[in-house]
Amino acid sequence: MKKRAIVTGYSSGIGKAICESLEKSDFEIIRLKSRLEDIKALEAELKEILKDKDISVLINCAGVGVFKPHEEISLSKIKELIDVNLTAPIILANLCLRSLKKTKGHIINIASIEATRHSKFSALYTATKSGLRDFSLALFEELRRSDVKVTNINPDLTKTNFFDTLNFQPSENKEAHILPEDIAKTVLDILAFDGVITDITIRPQRLEILKK
Repeated sequence: MKKRAIVTGYSSGIGKAICESLEKSDFEIIRLKSRLEDIKALEAELKEILKDKDISVLINCAGVGVFKPHEEISLSKIKELIDVNLTAPIILANLCLRSLKKTKGHIINIASIEATRHSKFSALYTATKSGLRDFSLALFEELRRSDVKVTNINPDLTKTNFFDTLNFQPSENKEAHILPEDIAKTVLDILAFDGVITDITIRPQRLEILKK
């Protein structure tokens, strides 16, 4: 059976690197056209896809970040972060689970190092990513008897366009950031592992952040 994967955030950064690695491993990548904030469109598109295709892997990679005092964040930005970082992965898992149970498939959620700690000016982002992490871990317990695997990945500073709209970025020092390709390789290793890696944190050796 052809292995198919749905990957969100496929157009750049970690998501793009994951897609490229999966395609080299003979996966068919299904790239959703609906905006993740549009639940009705997302549901309609998924139901149409799953009418005649089953998927083996769901990778929730799309993410939005904001790091500033909470009272300075607009209500529309709060809603966007919750919709993209947390609500969409939960909804996609819900819609894909029957198919994933058929294929004994795998859900991989890309959370963040912030899901494991409590940083200044990160309350909103941390809430969405720690929610995603806890959702992953609890969902695995629910799905063990169905042979569906669930993995949560917590990347630390990764050199991508995620930082384009932020006031800081990783240092150019290669020991102070990880690359999207590093995460993509980890995804392939997780998929190939005979057991289940439920939670993994990937960090560079050094912590060096540049202010813009």
